[in-house]
Amino acid sequence: MSLELLTLNNPVFKSFTFWAGVLVVKMLAMSLLTAIQRFKTKTFANPEDLMSPKLKVKFDDPNVERVRRAHRNDLENILPFFAIGLLYTLTNPSAFLAINLFRAVGISRIVHTLVYAVVVVPQPARALSFFVALISTAYMAFQVIAAAAF
Repeated sequence: MSLELLTLNNPVFKSFTFWAGVLVVKMLAMSLLTAIQRFKTKTFANPEDLMSPKLKVKFDDPNVERVRRAHRNDLENILPFFAIGLLYTLTNPSAFLAINLFRAVGISRIVHTLVYAVVVVPQPARALSFFVALISTAYMAFQVIAAAAF
């Protein structure tokens, strides 16, 4: 294996690094979006967070829960992308294909959040954005397995 694959001179690694960074910022923003929803709806899960003695601990606000589900979906899908995207880079794939797979995952995960937690859009918008990232990540995983097996 050439360590040159893991430098910013490699357009595949450079693209992976860019999209991984974008997705980290996106996941950090989900924490802020959850906090914004909690303050907007006065929905707090811990007694010490209550802003008034009139408020009660609450776990079931649909707006807060929607953002939390979107964030959990990110954790379930973006973290595997980080691992498999790096391993895929080490297979020395076609730059055109790899860069577009990374773009597909990054853009579709951003769209998934927008249509699920920011501006709710009816299906199939969320499903389409979910499956674009899932299929792209699965393709990379199978390529990594094939490269390691043979």
